[in-house]
Amino acid sequence: MHFLNLKTLPTEEKPALEVRKRQRDSGVTLIEMMVVLVIIGIVAALVVPNVIGRPDEARVAVVAADLRTVAASLEMYRLDNRVYPSTAQGLSALTERPTVSPVPTNWMTGGYLPNLPQDPWGNPYIYESPADSGPYVLVSLGADGAPGGSGVDADIQHGPGVAKALGSGGN
Repeated sequence: MHFLNLKTLPTEEKPALEVRKRQRDSGVTLIEMMVVLVIIGIVAALVVPNVIGRPDEARVAVVAADLRTVAASLEMYRLDNRVYPSTAQGLSALTERPTVSPVPTNWMTGGYLPNLPQDPWGNPYIYESPADSGPYVLVSLGADGAPGGSGVDADIQHGPGVAKALGSGGN
């Protein structure tokens, strides 16, 4: 076995050998790249069907999260002003100071929400205060945008005194 001694080579030959050595060591081989692509493919094959197959369940989960956020903002409004916004004031009382009675005495500058969310089907959330079941109720009319329904078309309700959210994943 014969080894090259870089120290004994003339200086003009050293850079060529060092470049060749670096080129051989650098980069990714085709086999390594294929292994990575196969792993990505396996992960995608396992994850994508679970995500793509459940868009309606994902939308219902978004509604539940939106309603919790709006409910927290309503609680902040009540803590500042001692009352919830009226039905006439609506949820817009969380983004701009109401001018309809009862006018809030301690409305937070900038509001309680940056903007009013819509449900994932593009419909505004419904707010009623007082409600039959408590001080207020928040409602999404579901995928069909009409009262009632079942499955993803069912109304989804949230608020103090609401027993459970309707339509939360049930078919």
